[in-house]
Amino acid sequence: MARNPERRTALLDAAIQVLADEGARGLTFRAVDARAGVPTGTSSNYFRDRDQVLSEVAARIFERLTPEPGVIEAAMLPTPSRALVLDLMRQIAQRLAAERICYLGLFELRLEAVRRPELRTQLTKVLRGDLEANIQGHLEAGMPGDADTVRLLYFALTGLLFDHFTVPDMHSERDLDDLIETVVTRIVPEA
Repeated sequence: MARNPERRTALLDAAIQVLADEGARGLTFRAVDARAGVPTGTSSNYFRDRDQVLSEVAARIFERLTPEPGVIEAAMLPTPSRALVLDLMRQIAQRLAAERICYLGLFELRLEAVRRPELRTQLTKVLRGDLEANIQGHLEAGMPGDADTVRLLYFALTGLLFDHFTVPDMHSERDLDDLIETVVTRIVPEA
C-alpha cells in the first residue's frame, strides 16, 4: 500500500465527490482515480477494497466537518441562552452548507450502511459519539434544555438540511435561517 498521506487525502476527497455526485453505486476505484485526476489504478494502491474506501471516507467527512480549533470555544463565550443556541445552529448549518458535498456524501454513506453491517457499525459509533459530545457540551455549558433538547435539535437540523440539499424548493417560501429560528424557538425552552 502506498504511503503518501497527501495523495491519500486527495483520493478520499475525490471519493466524497463521487459519492455526492454518483451515489454509492458509482463509487469505484476507476471513478475515484478519474475524479482525482490520477492514473487508473492509483486508488487501488492506497485502499485494499471498496469497503476500506467507504470506511475511510466516513472518517474524512467528519474530519472536514469538524470546526477548526478554537471555533467552538469562541462561539460559546456568550451567556448560555436560546439566542446562543440559535446562533450556534445557524453556524452549524453554514458550515455544513459550505461542505455540501461532504454532507451529501454522508447521506449516501448512511444509505450504504443499511446494506453493509461493518459500515453501519462504524458510522453508528461516529454519529453516536458526535451526538453524545454535543449533548455533553450543551449540558456542561448550562444551555437551556436537556439531553432530549439536543436530540430534537439534531433530528430537526438533519431533516431540514436533508431537504435543503436534496429538494431545495420544498420550503421555497422560507429562508433556511428562518426555519432554523422556528426550530430553535419551538424546541429550546427560555433560559
